[in-house]
Amino acid sequence: MDIKYIHSLFLKCSSVSIDTRKIEADSLFVAIKGERFDANTFANEALSKGASYVIIDDQSYFIDERTIVVNDSLEALQELAKYHRNYLKLPIIALTGSNGKTTTKELIHVVLAKKYNTKATVGNYNNHIGVPLTLLSFNSETEIGIVEMGANHKKEIAFLCELATPDFGYITNFGKAHLEGFGGVQGVIEGKSEMYQYLSKNDKLAFVNHDDPIQVEKTKDLKTYSFGINNLTASVNITGVKANPLVETIYGDVAIKSHLIGLYNANNLNAALTIGRYFEVDTALIKEALEGYVPENNRSQLLTKGSNEIILDAYNANPSSMAVAISNFLQLEKDNKIMILGDMFELGEESVQEHKALVESVALEKDVQCYFVGAAFYQVGIVKDHFSFFNTFEDFSNHLKATLIKNSTLLIKGSRGMALERSLEFLT
Repeated sequence: MDIKYIHSLFLKCSSVSIDTRKIEADSLFVAIKGERFDANTFANEALSKGASYVIIDDQSYFIDERTIVVNDSLEALQELAKYHRNYLKLPIIALTGSNGKTTTKELIHVVLAKKYNTKATVGNYNNHIGVPLTLLSFNSETEIGIVEMGANHKKEIAFLCELATPDFGYITNFGKAHLEGFGGVQGVIEGKSEMYQYLSKNDKLAFVNHDDPIQVEKTKDLKTYSFGINNLTASVNITGVKANPLVETIYGDVAIKSHLIGLYNANNLNAALTIGRYFEVDTALIKEALEGYVPENNRSQLLTKGSNEIILDAYNANPSSMAVAISNFLQLEKDNKIMILGDMFELGEESVQEHKALVESVALEKDVQCYFVGAAFYQVGIVKDHFSFFNTFEDFSNHLKATLIKNSTLLIKGSRGMALERSLEFLT
């Protein structure tokens, strides 16, 4: 596989695609096998839709000189991305963490874009396929690249760092996410910290939340640039944060009023502010960028449906993100509060224990009506006047159809597979 030659062809293309439904004119199509399909079979379709070249790993689907045959298409995509990253030699910021990485990535992007031509991971393209596609989206005009990295088991972050070779890294937090793949919280810490190991080995810089003792300990031998709340030892001292429900963070005499909900988003804001200061973005422009960012895609959105005010955070959930979302919701000075909580996925053997612990943690909050949705919560259901458990979303939706909810403040949170945003159509 001559990566240099393949890269020379790539430079003639408009973009890279792995999906013939999204083919662009003059693009490069890479045929990656999936669990239920062989993308080699779509090579001819890709060319007919306007692709300039196709990469395949099955010689029997060779078409003409526009066909590049390799041993493994996925490996070719990854090697091409790594070669392209080294070809561009632009500074790259990588980030990972259990919670908040996509929101933080978006915030960093809008801040740095105030001064630089910045490109970042689109959506949550943060795995062994998404990271290469992100790297290949950077071009000679890109001044800073931002790469989100996700993982559900050890060695993934190490692999992605070897692909992206970041100059800077940031870990949002270490929480109870993907416990099944990591083998517990300690496994999460070890897996995410693979980014620190890469930065240390290559003498690169880590951005650090100086209020997080785990981050401080893990980066004590690294070059760092940090932030903290009323923490004079940090590079950037945040003098205050508050949320009711929208987050406000204060830096010096500058108050930044965001559209993000919950104190748990304060560190995401502060990380973006800190990285902006490191790259010498004017504080006034940082404020403008952060105050102008509006979350979407079911991530901590504040919505109104009829007489109800709704905090929709249905993109994902794990024990850590659930805990902070609930804690923030409970401190809101609102009447008629209701929580709709969906199952948390990928917890493995700890699923029963974690769902039970969450139920018990809100058992004494008698002023808040709680609806628990999903088989995992249903399994650990307990009898409380303010609790209702539903085995399926269909059971819950039938209940909502017969229940009039009005003049209430609601938190809707659950794992992506629960798709709890479907609840909105029953709230009028």
